[in-house]
Amino acid sequence: CLLFLVGCGKEKKLTTVDPGVVTDFSGRWNDTDSKLVAEAMMKEMVRQPWLENFSSQYNRVPTVIVGTILNKSHEHINVGTFVTDLEREMTNSQKVLFVASKSDREEIRQERQEQAVHAREDTQKRPGQELGADFMMKGAISTIVDESDGVKGIYYQVDLDLINLETNVKSWYGQKKIKKVVERKRLLF
Repeated sequence: CLLFLVGCGKEKKLTTVDPGVVTDFSGRWNDTDSKLVAEAMMKEMVRQPWLENFSSQYNRVPTVIVGTILNKSHEHINVGTFVTDLEREMTNSQKVLFVASKSDREEIRQERQEQAVHAREDTQKRPGQELGADFMMKGAISTIVDESDGVKGIYYQVDLDLINLETNVKSWYGQKKIKKVVERKRLLF
């Protein structure tokens, strides 16, 4: 009997799948949730009146930066991946200009300083030419968990605000919800 139990160890099986394939094994926030929420929210954001109002008033597209997106959920969520998904969707929409984050700007400014010393003058990039953001996007990912008798319901809510940096007016508010149900089967021996 002991030999039987030793021989019944778990065998690993690895399958490589297309990154576009939906995989949700645990019921937790995953790459598919991040991608779908970012796509849906950015499509909604660029269809709302704030964009047309800004563009007609200033005769240009607005410039946006992503600020802090908080993880207020019960689990570890890589918010950086979600922010990257948001940035990709904003940039690819071509409806807004997206400017680099604070940490990215510091690295770029350092490069300009080094160019001022080491690069040919006709190829140096001048300081003071950066675009200032018109709006900052901020938000949070929250969860509510309900569990009973091996069934768990997980409710995710993503809230994003687009705030005018000059006036502090919230120009757009978006919300996306996801509900997952995870059932754990009990094994009887």
